[in-house]
Amino acid sequence: MTSPANKRWTHVHDLQLATLHSENLGVRAIAERMGFGRTTVSKHAQRIGLSFDRRQTKAATAAVQADAKARRAALELALLDDAQKLRSQIWEPHEYIQHGGKDFIKVTWTQNEPMPSDKLKLMQAATAALDKSIKIAQLDSDNGAAGAISMLEGLAKQMGVHGTQDEEKLP
Repeated sequence: MTSPANKRWTHVHDLQLATLHSENLGVRAIAERMGFGRTTVSKHAQRIGLSFDRRQTKAATAAVQADAKARRAALELALLDDAQKLRSQIWEPHEYIQHGGKDFIKVTWTQNEPMPSDKLKLMQAATAALDKSIKIAQLDSDNGAAGAISMLEGLAKQMGVHGTQDEEKLP
């Protein structure tokens, strides 16, 4: 909110600011109540020796982040379960239903395994679920840096490539 051009900050505003600050209101709430911008309120609060405690905001942010991490973990496991269920369907008996004709005749039959085209679709769906699960896991990890370095070192060793003199500088 911007303050009107003719509205000047006065000693009365200092007192109002101090009162609202003592009620544990944040800069945004105080600015809205007083009709001034947040920058103006912050500047005058600092001038009269008031500060805004950011610990509550930090604690709330940390709680939201922890909740989101827990939800992602649950989703990661659910996607792994989905991938496993989809993959297991590839080798199980599969029921087919065909509709057709002007009389809408329904024909049902079961095969020992799905048709190759259906196996492909099941495998693609399982792979998609697995890929998304892995991406969620990477979001809450070290981005795989340690694993990538280890893998690259192993490949280099198998290929007979020797490291440089700067190996001690690697993390």
